[in-house]
Amino acid sequence: MKTFLIISQLVYLLCIIPWLPIWGLSFMSFDNGIALGNVTFVSAIGLYPIAVIICSIFAWLLRIRKMGIAIILNLIPMLWIVSIGLLLVFF
Repeated sequence: MKTFLIISQLVYLLCIIPWLPIWGLSFMSFDNGIALGNVTFVSAIGLYPIAVIICSIFAWLLRIRKMGIAIILNLIPMLWIVSIGLLLVFF
Protein backbone atom coordinates (compact mmCIF):
# COMPACT_ATOMS: atom_id res chain seq x y z
CA MET A 1 0.00 0.00 0.00
CA LYS A 2 2.80 2.41 0.86
CA THR A 3 4.55 1.76 -2.43
CA PHE A 4 1.35 2.39 -4.39
CA LEU A 5 0.81 5.70 -2.60
CA ILE A 6 4.41 6.77 -3.07
CA ILE A 7 4.58 5.86 -6.77
CA SER A 8 1.22 7.40 -7.63
CA GLN A 9 2.07 10.60 -5.80
CA LEU A 10 5.42 10.81 -7.58
CA VAL A 11 3.49 10.60 -10.85
CA TYR A 12 1.23 13.41 -9.63
CA LEU A 13 4.28 15.47 -8.70
CA LEU A 14 5.80 14.95 -12.14
CA CYS A 15 2.51 15.99 -13.73
CA ILE A 16 2.61 19.30 -11.85
CA ILE A 17 5.54 20.35 -14.07
CA PRO A 18 3.53 20.43 -17.34
CA TRP A 19 0.42 21.54 -15.45
CA LEU A 20 1.75 25.07 -14.91
CA PRO A 21 2.10 26.00 -18.61
CA ILE A 22 -1.19 24.26 -19.42
CA TRP A 23 -2.91 26.24 -16.69
CA GLY A 24 -1.36 29.46 -17.95
CA LEU A 25 -2.41 28.75 -21.51
CA SER A 26 -5.93 27.87 -20.42
CA PHE A 27 -6.58 31.56 -19.78
CA MET A 28 -6.48 32.05 -23.54
CA SER A 29 -9.99 30.59 -23.58
CA PHE A 30 -11.13 34.03 -22.40
CA ASP A 31 -10.00 35.62 -25.68
CA ASN A 32 -13.54 35.45 -27.06
CA GLY A 33 -15.10 36.77 -23.88
CA ILE A 34 -16.09 35.46 -20.51
CA ALA A 35 -18.55 32.58 -20.56
CA LEU A 36 -19.53 29.86 -18.13
CA GLY A 37 -17.74 27.22 -20.18
CA ASN A 38 -14.49 29.17 -20.10
CA VAL A 39 -14.67 29.72 -16.35
CA THR A 40 -15.44 26.04 -15.78
CA PHE A 41 -12.55 24.97 -18.02
CA VAL A 42 -9.98 27.19 -16.28
CA SER A 43 -11.32 26.27 -12.83
CA ALA A 44 -11.17 22.55 -13.57
CA ILE A 45 -7.55 22.80 -14.68
CA GLY A 46 -6.67 25.04 -11.73
CA LEU A 47 -8.10 22.59 -9.18
CA TYR A 48 -5.61 19.83 -10.04
CA PRO A 49 -2.94 20.70 -7.41
CA ILE A 50 -5.59 21.22 -4.75
CA ALA A 51 -7.10 17.82 -5.54
CA VAL A 52 -3.65 16.21 -5.38
CA ILE A 53 -2.91 17.68 -1.97
CA ILE A 54 -6.30 16.94 -0.41
CA CYS A 55 -6.59 13.42 -1.83
CA SER A 56 -3.02 12.58 -0.84
CA ILE A 57 -3.54 13.69 2.74
CA PHE A 58 -6.76 11.72 3.12
CA ALA A 59 -5.29 8.65 1.40
CA TRP A 60 -2.37 8.57 3.83
CA LEU A 61 -4.68 9.03 6.79
CA LEU A 62 -7.02 6.21 5.68
CA ARG A 63 -4.39 3.76 4.40
CA ILE A 64 -4.42 1.55 7.50
CA ARG A 65 -8.10 1.45 8.46
CA LYS A 66 -9.85 1.67 5.08
CA MET A 67 -7.46 0.63 2.35
CA GLY A 68 -10.07 0.50 -0.45
CA ILE A 69 -11.26 4.03 0.21
CA ALA A 70 -7.66 5.23 0.41
CA ILE A 71 -6.93 3.77 -3.04
CA ILE A 72 -10.04 5.36 -4.54
CA LEU A 73 -9.23 8.74 -3.00
CA ASN A 74 -5.66 8.55 -4.25
CA LEU A 75 -6.84 7.84 -7.80
CA ILE A 76 -9.13 10.90 -8.04
CA PRO A 77 -6.37 13.22 -9.39
CA MET A 78 -5.72 10.61 -12.09
CA LEU A 79 -8.98 11.83 -13.70
CA TRP A 80 -7.23 15.09 -14.60
CA ILE A 81 -4.22 13.29 -16.05
CA VAL A 82 -6.29 10.88 -18.12
CA SER A 83 -8.64 13.58 -19.41
CA ILE A 84 -5.81 15.93 -20.46
CA GLY A 85 -3.99 12.98 -22.01
CA LEU A 86 -7.08 12.02 -24.01
CA LEU A 87 -7.54 15.61 -25.15
CA LEU A 88 -3.94 15.74 -26.35
CA VAL A 89 -4.21 12.42 -28.18
CA PHE A 90 -7.54 12.97 -29.92
CA PHE A 91 -7.26 16.67 -30.72
